Amino acid sequence: MADNNSTECDGNCSSCASAAGCSDPKKTAAGIQQKVDINVKHVILVLSGKGGVGKSTVSTNLAMALSSKGYATGIADMDIHGPNIPKMLGIEDEKLTSMDGKKISPVKITGNLSVVSMAFLLPDKTSPVIWRGPMKNTAIKQFLEETDWGELDFLVVDLPPGTGDEALAVAQLAPNIAGAVIVTTPQEVAILDSSKSVKFVEKIGLKVLGIVENMSGFTCPHCGEIVDLFGRGGGEKAAEELNVPYLGSIPLDKEMREAGDSGKPFIVKRDGTEQNKITWQHVDDVMEEVLKQIKE
Repeated sequence: MADNNSTECDGNCSSCASAAGCSDPKKTAAGIQQKVDINVKHVILVLSGKGGVGKSTVSTNLAMALSSKGYATGIADMDIHGPNIPKMLGIEDEKLTSMDGKKISPVKITGNLSVVSMAFLLPDKTSPVIWRGPMKNTAIKQFLEETDWGELDFLVVDLPPGTGDEALAVAQLAPNIAGAVIVTTPQEVAILDSSKSVKFVEKIGLKVLGIVENMSGFTCPHCGEIVDLFGRGGGEKAAEELNVPYLGSIPLDKEMREAGDSGKPFIVKRDGTEQNKITWQHVDDVMEEVLKQIKE
């Protein structure tokens, strides 16, 4: 692989920051897998440095927003141990099938939105996945390469927290990665972990599309006062310090939580209340910023 100061490949793939995005056949000899062959224009990775920050909520609403704009969109739920996307889309009881015995048929949500998830393969909702890295990597490759995605404009990849096996495997295997969206909450411990995610994405040679600050302020339903339960502005400050785009904030909203629990993504819900309008606009603005960063 080429180092940061040269276009020449020295063959040392394991230490090369650009290995994830490189197509040089020497990667195979170095133990790094080649990109899989799927027909997708843009792959968007959604990461977080720690759990519980709303990464799957952002992934779900982003995919729904893209599909509602007419884009053929897929969601690859790569959180092997904690797959939540089916719950958030109200499709927990679905199972993956195969039409031809070769390709996996993703679960269709709408005419232009489809999903694959480990949750569709479990015998019940409480079954744990007790796998080591190699088995997870095999499943990730199958979800990408052996799924009949058709022609996609966007594939949103919901990754587990951290910078481990799943994130590395997807970065190495997925073609046409537009970049990564980093999700954080405002408090300092979350910002510290999200900063590691930014550095990880940059280290493997991918673009950071930007940081989303989730759970940013809570509006009291009784008096209308905004209460910063987790602080405020940490995501924007981190983006500035790390020199990456700030995609915006999403308020801490009870209806956002209820939407995820009920399987109806918030981005498609408008009930006319003032708080709903405010939160909906924040969510929509974040999704528009993601699209803007991909087009730049």
